[in-house]
Amino acid sequence: MGRSCFVLYLTAFCCLFGLLRGSPGDADPIYQGCVLQCEETGCIGDKCFRNCNFSDPKNVSWYGQEPHYLEWKKWVCQSDCRYYCMIAREDERQRLGYKPHKYHRKWPSKHVHGIQEPAAVLLSLLTLAMHFHGWISFLIHVNYNLPFRPNKKPYYEYTGLWHVYAFFAMNSWLWSGAFHSRDIEFTEKLDCSSAVALMGYALFLAIIRVFSLRTEAARVIVAAPIFAFAITHILYLNFYEFDHRWNTIVSMLIDVTQATLWCVWVGVSRHPSRWTLWAVILGGVPATILMIYDFPPYWGFVDAHAIWHATMLPLTYLWWSFVRDDCEFRTSVLVNKEK
Repeated sequence: MGRSCFVLYLTAFCCLFGLLRGSPGDADPIYQGCVLQCEETGCIGDKCFRNCNFSDPKNVSWYGQEPHYLEWKKWVCQSDCRYYCMIAREDERQRLGYKPHKYHRKWPSKHVHGIQEPAAVLLSLLTLAMHFHGWISFLIHVNYNLPFRPNKKPYYEYTGLWHVYAFFAMNSWLWSGAFHSRDIEFTEKLDCSSAVALMGYALFLAIIRVFSLRTEAARVIVAAPIFAFAITHILYLNFYEFDHRWNTIVSMLIDVTQATLWCVWVGVSRHPSRWTLWAVILGGVPATILMIYDFPPYWGFVDAHAIWHATMLPLTYLWWSFVRDDCEFRTSVLVNKEK
């Protein structure tokens, strides 16, 4: 079963690798010309954007410069120009009978009060709330429903690690919501960086739990290369080259490795909640397929990526359910050993 799970994830990875290419809308010369003109003039036809009205910092005295504010305005100006040029170009293509194109890896979608992808934002925040609920329920379960050691510490050896995991997860989904709310360089980098940090830590946690590593020395040996790789990758994306293709390959490799570890472990384990973990692992396969077989948004809001976000809600609930059950199982085993 573990091998089958690995093949499913590897197949999805290979399909996704084949689809990693620039969006067709980006290469449209009419769209490119519209964006360039908008960034220079601040207007598309009769519609003008106040965020595009900024002075050149080279022509401003040192005490009058606002580099960070001006940089933010440039990002927002570029975002507005891309959106309205995309809408104008898609309206024209629709009149000619053409199908929608992706622009900058995203389908054209309707904005709501300046929020670029309202469905994805809402679902990201709901997933954040699910992680918060799962973490709080785990915290209550450990501290109020289960016995403690004589030294007042929990029996469960991985309690602290799951608290750190909850922080990484909530941080990642917070920046996912911010990115889908306003796609600019700043939010995109934070979204990708926090996702890589979460995946790197989740891989570390999977190795620790699968191999039951309890000593600090063993955990440091595992953590050092994984954290070094994740940090190096984040620094590469932020300060050298923001390469989407490379980031997707790295992310999928981490996910496949982590999923394979859990597949093998749950396949040979007699854990009482192994079926819950199976549901999480196998539920990730159709979620990955949604990322591959993409489709334009229905009603201008719900595309494949939004549905992928929706699948994270039940999977997050099941995941934290497994964590609570694992905590209870390990505590009962250790308590029985002491009797």
